[in-house]
Amino acid sequence: MASTSTPLTLPVLPLDHEVVLPGMVVPLDLSDSEVRAAVEAAQAAARTTPGKPRVLLVPRIDGTYAGTGVLGTVEQVGRLADGDPGALIRGRGRVRIGAGTTGPGAALWVEGTRLDESVPEPLPGQVTELVKEYKALATAWLRKRGAWQVVDRVQAIDDVSALADNSGYSPFLTTDQKVELLETADPVARLKLATQQLRDHLAEQDVAESIAKDVQEGVDKQQREFLLRRQLEAVRKELRELNGEQEGEESDDYRARVEAADLPEKVREAALKEVDKLERSSDQSPEGSWIRTWLDTVLEMPWSERTEDAYDIQGAQAVLDAEHSGLQDVKERITEYLAVRKRRTDRGLGVVGGRRGGAVLALVGPPGVGKTSLGESVAHAMGRKFVRVALGGVRDEAEIRGHRRTYVGALPGRIVRAIKEAGSMNPIVLLDEIDKVGSDFRGDPAAALLEVLDPAQNHTFRDHYLEVELDLSDVVFLATANVLEAIPEALADRMEIVRLDGYTEDEKVVIARDHLLPRQLERAGLDKDEVAIDEGALRKLAGEYTREAGVRTLERSIARLLRKVAAQHELGERELPFTVRDEDLRSLIGRPHHVPESAQDPAERRTSVPGVATGLAVTGAGGDVLYVEASLADPETGAAGLTLTGQLGDVMKESAQIALSFLRSRGAELELPVGDLKDRGVHIHFPAGAVPKDGPSAGVTMTTALASLLSGRLVRTDVAMTGEVSLTGRVLPIGGVKQKLLAAHRAGVTTVIIPKRNEPDLDDVPAEVLDKLDVHAVTDVRQVLELALAPATAEATPEVPVAA
Repeated sequence: MASTSTPLTLPVLPLDHEVVLPGMVVPLDLSDSEVRAAVEAAQAAARTTPGKPRVLLVPRIDGTYAGTGVLGTVEQVGRLADGDPGALIRGRGRVRIGAGTTGPGAALWVEGTRLDESVPEPLPGQVTELVKEYKALATAWLRKRGAWQVVDRVQAIDDVSALADNSGYSPFLTTDQKVELLETADPVARLKLATQQLRDHLAEQDVAESIAKDVQEGVDKQQREFLLRRQLEAVRKELRELNGEQEGEESDDYRARVEAADLPEKVREAALKEVDKLERSSDQSPEGSWIRTWLDTVLEMPWSERTEDAYDIQGAQAVLDAEHSGLQDVKERITEYLAVRKRRTDRGLGVVGGRRGGAVLALVGPPGVGKTSLGESVAHAMGRKFVRVALGGVRDEAEIRGHRRTYVGALPGRIVRAIKEAGSMNPIVLLDEIDKVGSDFRGDPAAALLEVLDPAQNHTFRDHYLEVELDLSDVVFLATANVLEAIPEALADRMEIVRLDGYTEDEKVVIARDHLLPRQLERAGLDKDEVAIDEGALRKLAGEYTREAGVRTLERSIARLLRKVAAQHELGERELPFTVRDEDLRSLIGRPHHVPESAQDPAERRTSVPGVATGLAVTGAGGDVLYVEASLADPETGAAGLTLTGQLGDVMKESAQIALSFLRSRGAELELPVGDLKDRGVHIHFPAGAVPKDGPSAGVTMTTALASLLSGRLVRTDVAMTGEVSLTGRVLPIGGVKQKLLAAHRAGVTTVIIPKRNEPDLDDVPAEVLDKLDVHAVTDVRQVLELALAPATAEATPEVPVAA
């Protein structure tokens, strides 16, 4: 390490993103206020001390000063080459910067220590070799740049420190590399660093020169090849003229095909322009291949092909009813569409303002309710072609709009490919899993769908590959999604949302009997006369072996049941024909997985202790029941406050705070011991802690659980509830009422409490479900507690439970 000497007091001259090393002479612009202040302060100090004015040159990188500066002397003050005032400053040596101090003028003064950068003589052998290597590398670099006059000056430097600092003039060094050289006090280490930097730069230069040479050779080769091919074309032309052959047979073939095709006028013009380009291009030109591929794609598009819609409205409804049970909303919407199309056609309004009567529907619902298969049924009912476009996991915008033709392997987008695959301009296009579309650096496919699914724009849709207008206004787009919130708002606004909220138990039995069982019998290699499943077994399968909004798990259960019967018959354990009854299910496929809470032993029910209430929620898989547990901590532990567990979102946490605040303020009116809420910690837990939960609709459930905990009264097992609670105890409306009531029905709940303002939503709930549920519409939490809490005389835990 270099030794230090006596301290110095100097004015700071900051250099923004510049570094001056000892030995360098630099001109600085005095029009900069900080530079002028430092020079003037140095001149003022020099009047009292002998010698030239001295400043401290310090690099300033992004507002941060380096820890080492350079002592500089002001050699001359005058005018720069451009006429501005300037000063010529020479770097003298390194200074380790210390604390700030005061001095004359407006400059910043600091104390510093001059570093001793001398190297003991004689130089060790390794240092001598290092000096030779640096000079050889510097000479090689300077000769490449033609700086012959500088070579001798570098060769004449013998001082190790000065030789290392000489690299500060190198233009290829970054500011950070120069700062590293400045802060390396040891001259030998600094020379090693400078040598390595110069060596790396020369290696990069060698690579760049090699690449430039290869590129030039490639260009020369292409030029020679182009010249030879042009000569070859000329020779072939002369030979064709001698033999009397016709020229341009392929391009003439394309021209004839375009003129013979039934293309829209603008498409025909664009195609003929491309044929002209093809005729002018050479056989070996890559552009010719792109043009031929584009023309093939355009000629394969069904520009004038349309299927006639089946306007038998009653027949279409019969087809939909035969292929799908339930789903009345969708069936009604398709029937309405066909009826309007028929009337428009009868009145000559098939095309209005360039637009036809297409439709954009979004089928939103949990998995397994038949969204995807419904598209085929709609196409069957309307007599149209059907094509499915899977959007799940699509992350590239070009998948929708296509690639530019300039790219190798360019293709049209999935919409154009779907139209070509259908062979018709008015098919039914199913955009499957539109809520699973992703976005990344390649673009946002959902944004590219905005024009496709906008009835006001899609009659002039332009694919990036085709670059001609494509009329999509007669296409019926059916989009499917599990979660509406996952669809971008602008995209959802362009679609008519049709919700499929799941099936009732009766509908599941009908679907299993009419659709699932015949299909699974065929797959199991069984005849309908060999194995039958009675209605009681199907109802038990739907109610106790599966609990879902759709029927996929139900179909898997039927398949498993039939496989078991087929295997037993092949093993000689069972004779056919055989009818499966509900008492046979346990021996064939095991015990049921979803026994209703009301059917369990009273001591084993979750609501068998105070502080547990049953709520209703909506998930991506449909509606579901949600249990809320509350407990109070032992007052001796001193754990006051509210604890929430179960992966709750911010909205649900706020609902818990509101429920607790309401009971603290109004608990006395409800004859609840609210003093426990002040001195003891409250813990609210939502089981299934691995599943994230959020939303305001659990407010009344949490209030009921806390009220049950404080009063010691049990919550009725047959009661489930939903609704947002306010600080004043009002029950506010929520969403997903139909899905929640279907979930309550599946779970065996008989009494449901909903907000009063959600009563209109009951019109969407199937009548058979409402007949089996006792629905209470309430406006106040007090009504909820009267309905949900068992009477005080009922069996209850006498003391409030204490959290472990």
